Amino acid sequence: MEDWKKIEVTLDNYLKKNQISRSSLTRKTGLQYSQILKYCRNDIQRIDLTVLAKICTVLDCNISDILNFKM
Repeated sequence: MEDWKKIEVTLDNYLKKNQISRSSLTRKTGLQYSQILKYCRNDIQRIDLTVLAKICTVLDCNISDILNFKM
C-alpha cells in the first residue's frame, strides 16, 4: 500500500493567530457555523473550492495560509 501524503486544513491556527473568531468568520462569509467548525477541526471529507474562496476573500489571505501539504 502506498503512503499517501495529506492536505491539512490549518484554518483554526490562522484564526487564533490573527484573533478572529469562528462566529465572525461565519457572519462575514455567510457560511453555516457547522461548516466553518468542520474546516477548523480539519474534519472534512471533500474540500469545497467555493468555500475556500469565500474564506480566503474574507480573511484576505492566500490558500497556503489555511491549507498545508503534509510530507
